[in-house]
Amino acid sequence: MADEILFPAAMDVDGADAVPGPHLDALAAAGLYGAAGPRQAGGLELDQATMGLVVEALAGGCLATAFVWLQHHGLVRNLAAPGPARASGLRDEWLAPLCRGERRAGIALAGLLPGPPRLRARGGGDGWEVEGASPWVSGWGLIDVLLVAARGAGEEVVWLVVDAREGGGLTAERQHLVAVDASRTVHLTFAGLRVPAGRHLRTDPYEETSWTGGANLRLNGSLALGVAGRCCRLIGPSGLDAELESCRRGLDRAGPAGMAEARAAASELAVRAAAALLVHAGSSSILRRDHAQRLYREAAFLLVFGSRAAIRDGLLRRLGAAP
Repeated sequence: MADEILFPAAMDVDGADAVPGPHLDALAAAGLYGAAGPRQAGGLELDQATMGLVVEALAGGCLATAFVWLQHHGLVRNLAAPGPARASGLRDEWLAPLCRGERRAGIALAGLLPGPPRLRARGGGDGWEVEGASPWVSGWGLIDVLLVAARGAGEEVVWLVVDAREGGGLTAERQHLVAVDASRTVHLTFAGLRVPAGRHLRTDPYEETSWTGGANLRLNGSLALGVAGRCCRLIGPSGLDAELESCRRGLDRAGPAGMAEARAAASELAVRAAAALLVHAGSSSILRRDHAQRLYREAAFLLVFGSRAAIRDGLLRRLGAAP
């Protein structure tokens, strides 16, 4: 799918307003919207290492498509996890259609960010009211629902399922990106958005590790490996191939303490591989219709996407710019 459907169209998608619907439909038809979902809901229940390989393959085909698709699994994983009885209605309503790709999800996780809360949820009982903002929400116009993490009155994290459409106190401002612009990434503003009590998934204590750790950090690293791997294939056999394998093993073996360094290694490799592809392709690589310049922009994007302070510090050390 990545080689025959996504990669041949990647240059067109790079200049498009949105990821083509048929791309996402093809992923749904292949069962990949249920990659992280449980088998009893129609999912594939892939382990993390296998899921990483799928992410890597799709990102090497079309990063914008993979980028929108990957964020869908945040809600799938949260609905599939054991939880309070009040979440069972949401599971029954949403999990199977999400795994089939009939409904598609994004994430708005501003409540997990360290520091003063950017997104607040007040209420309970008969419903919640959400105030604040969530930057970098992708898939707008391509998704049906959002997994929202907001801070509660006691600094806990309130998890809600919110319809992905403007109105009623929710507005979206398009963010135009140097790469993966077809992901339709927006800045969301919540101005007293009312969320029914039945859309409350759960409430957790706030812990900084909910942002600095987690499975999403591992899978985000596979996006970088996908870009690096496509560059390696376009260059042909080289020493970069062994580095790609080494970075993949590093991500698979890294625990919470080592994940930031493994992520930094993957992102730095993507930049070097993309730079090598520019040199390998020669002057044609700077033409707007050439894959080399697109992959280089995507590698630069992945230096900062999904980053954390420890990943940034690791990258600065690798790039020779540590304080």
